[in-house]
Amino acid sequence: MDSERDGLGDGSPTGRSDRFTVEVRSTWGTETVVIAPSGELDHDTVEPLRTALEKHEDAARIVVDCAGLDFCDSTGLNLLLRARARALETGAVLDLAGVRPPVDRMFEITGARQVFRVYADVDEALAAGGTGGARPEDLT
Repeated sequence: MDSERDGLGDGSPTGRSDRFTVEVRSTWGTETVVIAPSGELDHDTVEPLRTALEKHEDAARIVVDCAGLDFCDSTGLNLLLRARARALETGAVLDLAGVRPPVDRMFEITGARQVFRVYADVDEALAAGGTGGARPEDLT
């Protein structure tokens, strides 16, 4: 996998002690992009992830690697839901991988877990390949 920081490093406002970064990796030989946010995803830190998702919205498949997320509020959840909807409009797929508690709890409580195809980790998501993350009703 090729990796780049995309200049999306620290999305934290001045004075905040926690850091939020986004790493983008493309998978060689596929049209899949892995976007890996790390830290706390909330109203104050959402911009680097929004930028990465918008920059790569032409990819056939985006896998958001959530393994590095320690927290996700409703702002982050809404961003992911909107990015998934945009992907579906263009025939692309947006999947999640490595969702850990308490982020998984947020997805479960809100019902968003039912919307996304969620893989245990990025390797499993990539092994599913192509449109493996699309729900049958999304492909009609």
